[in-house]
Amino acid sequence: MKLVRGIHNIMKCHHRCMLTIGNFDSVHLGHRELLNLLRINKYRFKIPTMVMIFEPQPLEFILGIKSPTRLYPLRDKIKKFFEYEIDYLLCVNFNNEFSSLSPNSFISKILVNKLKIKSVIIGDDFHFGKDRTGDFYLLCKKGKQYGFHVSIFKEIQRNGERVSSTSIRKALSNGNLLMAENLMGHPYKLSGKVVYGKQFGRTIGFPTANIFLRNITIPLNGVYIVNVYGILKEKSLQAIANIGIRPTFNGDKQRIEVHLIDVRMNIYGMNIDILFRKKLRNEIKFSSIENLVKQILKDIDETKKFFRSN
Repeated sequence: MKLVRGIHNIMKCHHRCMLTIGNFDSVHLGHRELLNLLRINKYRFKIPTMVMIFEPQPLEFILGIKSPTRLYPLRDKIKKFFEYEIDYLLCVNFNNEFSSLSPNSFISKILVNKLKIKSVIIGDDFHFGKDRTGDFYLLCKKGKQYGFHVSIFKEIQRNGERVSSTSIRKALSNGNLLMAENLMGHPYKLSGKVVYGKQFGRTIGFPTANIFLRNITIPLNGVYIVNVYGILKEKSLQAIANIGIRPTFNGDKQRIEVHLIDVRMNIYGMNIDILFRKKLRNEIKFSSIENLVKQILKDIDETKKFFRSN
């Protein structure tokens, strides 16, 4: 898979693709079936495939800090696409110019003139163009005019609920990791680089790895039992993760801090994967450092009990 950063980098080799378009925030069960369909058609019709995504995501651009929390950083999302043998991943800069395109202009300028698409597959809730006024029916009409094929992918439901990034975000926000896993088709996992923090954890006897997230907020809050991958080859480490603002230390920005259970090693600069297993509790503002330490010891003890039985 080759990453194409921006419309200005579209070249002749990217023409005549089978395309799908979306945020693909969680690469959930619906996304996975859509991407599998793209892969099947790639070999069936012997044409290259392309996925168009947006950075920032449209609602992040429009709503700013009021936008829904993101499920995956861009890096994690890109890693997911490699599993589906996509030929090209087009990452479009969603800015004022792009967001002001009318549906007709998006089709004529981007899909037809720039990409010269052969076919497009979209989800049944897909809308596009300024104010999201473009839809499947307009695409079909323009497809007949310009000579590209349009097909629609129907929604998937689990336990009577539509599989969507919104439903997954809700499950994670409520601490229901199992429901989120059922909707995504895989456990929730994040990756990030270990960076230097303020080292509050080290001063109270519980050193933590601070995970860098670039200008995004994720829909988790509290203390979680996790597995950490990427430090030891082919083996995960047991850990607890705190996600929140660290109210005991008067923090005001979401952070991810991971404490490895019974492991002491220098992992600064490493890229690690964090797989979330169970939520232990919500984040709490403690009246004293002593009370915080007592709770951390309880969290570690519960984490060890969890791994002994799982």
